[in-house]
Amino acid sequence: MDEFRAEVKELRIGQQIRDLRQGRRMTLQDLSTETELSKPLLSQIENEQVIPPLATLLRISKALKVPLQTFFEEEDNTQKCLVVRAGDANPIHRRPKKGGTPQPYRYDSLASGKKHKHMEPFMVEFDPPQAENTKSVQHTGEEFLYLLEGQVKLVHGDETYMIEAGDSAYWDSSDLHCLTAVGNKIARGIAVFYTSN
Repeated sequence: MDEFRAEVKELRIGQQIRDLRQGRRMTLQDLSTETELSKPLLSQIENEQVIPPLATLLRISKALKVPLQTFFEEEDNTQKCLVVRAGDANPIHRRPKKGGTPQPYRYDSLASGKKHKHMEPFMVEFDPPQAENTKSVQHTGEEFLYLLEGQVKLVHGDETYMIEAGDSAYWDSSDLHCLTAVGNKIARGIAVFYTSN
């Protein structure tokens, strides 16, 4: 649990959200209305008790009118080219709050130090035992997934696709979608989120 708290404090995602919200003179209720997320969940995120999944973070970034990558950038970084060495990816572990349900995936930002980007690449890991905890989401933008290993089911709108190692998928995120691991092996892939803001 101490390792988890250290990771959350290092990312400061909750604090960044609170600072942005307060800087815009928004209440938690205002943010809740804009994102259609509950006030208790937003409070837990701001207090760094919960690390939001990417889709939730994207909804928050849209409501606050900032790019998704805002939450992964280093403040003083103005590099035009960023190289992230093996083992240096910024891990974002979605672990359950005390007594909560384990989360179905984890993701590592592959460009956390780059400012002013329109794409956000992640290494994503899907955990098969937690597949039933996955919920469909929708948000503005586009997504791409290249599966490195394992098997994943993509539900996009009314269609279902089985994606295997070596396959890729590109979809409009404004439609309801959901990714879950299939089988008993952890699935890993590279996901890229694109948003125009």
